[in-house]
Amino acid sequence: MWPFGKRRPDAPRRMAHAIRARFDAAITNADNARHWANADGLSADAAASPDVRQTLRNRSRYEAANNSYARGIVLTLANDMVGTGPRLQLLSDDTEANDRIETAFEDWAREIHLPAKLRIMRMAKAVDGEAFALLTANPLLRSPIKLDLQLIEADRVANPDARLMTDAAVDGIEFDRYGNPRRYLVLRRHPGQTGFALAMDGVDRVPAEAVIHWFRSDRPGQHRGIPEIMPALPLFAQLRRYTLAVLGAAETAADFAAVLFTDAPANGEAAAVEPMDIVELEKRMATVLPDGWKLGQIKAEQPGTTYGEFKRELLNEIARCLNMPFNVAAGNSSGYNYASGRLDHQTYFKSIRVEQADCNGVVLDALLNAWLTEARLLADFSFLAGAESLAHQWFWDGTEHVDPAKEASAQATRLANNTTTLASEYARQGKDWETELRQRAKEKQLMKELGLAEAESQPQPDEEEDNDAQDA
Repeated sequence: MWPFGKRRPDAPRRMAHAIRARFDAAITNADNARHWANADGLSADAAASPDVRQTLRNRSRYEAANNSYARGIVLTLANDMVGTGPRLQLLSDDTEANDRIETAFEDWAREIHLPAKLRIMRMAKAVDGEAFALLTANPLLRSPIKLDLQLIEADRVANPDARLMTDAAVDGIEFDRYGNPRRYLVLRRHPGQTGFALAMDGVDRVPAEAVIHWFRSDRPGQHRGIPEIMPALPLFAQLRRYTLAVLGAAETAADFAAVLFTDAPANGEAAAVEPMDIVELEKRMATVLPDGWKLGQIKAEQPGTTYGEFKRELLNEIARCLNMPFNVAAGNSSGYNYASGRLDHQTYFKSIRVEQADCNGVVLDALLNAWLTEARLLADFSFLAGAESLAHQWFWDGTEHVDPAKEASAQATRLANNTTTLASEYARQGKDWETELRQRAKEKQLMKELGLAEAESQPQPDEEEDNDAQDA
């Protein structure tokens, strides 16, 4: 055997051939040169430079403030993701301690208006590209735990003395040698505030442990966020321009009550009438027209037959960058049937679950750790002194099914064949299964004491067949 990788002396030599591969998308010619003129090789942070992000933020806020569709899409996204707010469930074996901690955290969350702040953070993430929150102390809280969540806009996290990026800092965020945020530079006043002047004495250096930074990273090495509705900004502008153009054309046609026209040639037999003259008309009157002239009206051709279709396609393209179906973005499901509506919603609600999981890890877990740190200092929670962290999970609002009867039947089937659990089924609705079962046991016990019979109804076979036939 000849050693591997060694050529035998008597082996014939092979000619080396250069392999050439060609991609149509890599070709630049006269037809596509202008299309790819803005393509560059900038890094993620260089492409999202401070000036670029400021321009995108300003334009996104403008559209969200003045475009009804943009405002509705952002509000719907925040409401669907946050809902009434997350709920904490601890997974330790000590049931009594779990209930005490969960109740205390719920009371504190209600005191600081946590659900409302999470909705604002989700809207800021869509419009500004990122959401910042500071963990601060608020002595005016009625809760024994004085921890508070202070929201700040992305404009306030900036480096005032130099807007140049280095390996250790990116526009207001300083990193350690491992790439972890070490501290944030937070301006004490908003740059857009009247009389604001950038100065080093107006900056607070906040440790990273006290800052929550929530954004979506689209590229490796990206440290600041860009608006999620950024790809739709030109489309929002086109949508408004088209609507205003159609409205203007319709108004122009409606401004002319009537016109005088003649079929006679120039200098013909028609009576002489001054061109572009204006004649006032009165209600319910009869009049005689000049000889050879006829009375007509401008034909209104706006809006065109494709007006609604164009707006629908444009709005569908706008909502695509947010994984939102058209009927949710437009608030109109008139063109949907049951199957297509449910299919579109599956993709949308899957993206909602992804957002909720991201919020759990970035926002809620950091908030819970800070809350537990403060709670350990209180006598009522002294038993937490030796616990570094607690096993837990977060519950969000469930999604309402389009057909509750079919969903109930499917739940019964899954439970009967042991392919699901009560915990999973209650989690789909955003509920704690232990709490719900205890409540149900109390209700049954009270009904038994009052002598009330619990009615149990099952769908009849003919009803199920009728429902299936209607769906088909």
